[in-house]
Amino acid sequence: MKKVYANANEALDGLLKDGMLIAAGGFGLCGIPELLIDAIVDSGVKDLTVASNNAGVDGFGLGKLLDTRQIKKMMSSYVGENAEFMRQYLSGELELEFNPQGTLAERMRAGGAGIPGFYTKTGVGTVIAEGKEVKEFGGKDYILERGIFADLSIVKAWKADDTGNLIFRKTARNFNPPAAMCGKVCVAEVEEIVPRGSIDPDLIHLPGIYVHRIVQGEHEKRIEQRTTRKREEA
Repeated sequence: MKKVYANANEALDGLLKDGMLIAAGGFGLCGIPELLIDAIVDSGVKDLTVASNNAGVDGFGLGKLLDTRQIKKMMSSYVGENAEFMRQYLSGELELEFNPQGTLAERMRAGGAGIPGFYTKTGVGTVIAEGKEVKEFGGKDYILERGIFADLSIVKAWKADDTGNLIFRKTARNFNPPAAMCGKVCVAEVEEIVPRGSIDPDLIHLPGIYVHRIVQGEHEKRIEQRTTRKREEA
């Protein structure tokens, strides 16, 4: 089964449709599938629901899909660093389903494991719990959260072999593994594709069984918040 594609547009060919649910890996600008996002922008697909920790920044990452109004709804835990995200939400142009960060990650992981729902204490007694089933365990209330089952997952990894085994680099691991797991189809963009058998099995973060298509490319690797201090004089 062919998994390696020449570019992001080819890797997404036949997978995109209006109104679909996409799970996207990344945290801020760390480990985001920027090439695949650009290809989605180019496709013109619309009315998307995107499950992702955040929506990038203005003009980069998922922020590009907000600029083109291709996203109808975000399922996120953070809206900061993106003025257009906040503007669209506050003006009623964009639907937003807020999730506590750990809950969002677990909803993705649960979907990948075939678990339709789970109970958690996080959000009990807050607006997060509104409209959700509440059940008592051990004398404490828990709310029911639903697993996320996405039509498509897009993720960014450091290395892959041609079977789709993935290694993520340091904190770029973040939401990528659970996002990859919860999609019916997972497309991964990577910095390097290495020969089959060259990756130590103990170092694999995500088995290739979850990954259906791979594309290698160059990445911009922006720094979201650059903080510096003056060098101390010798």
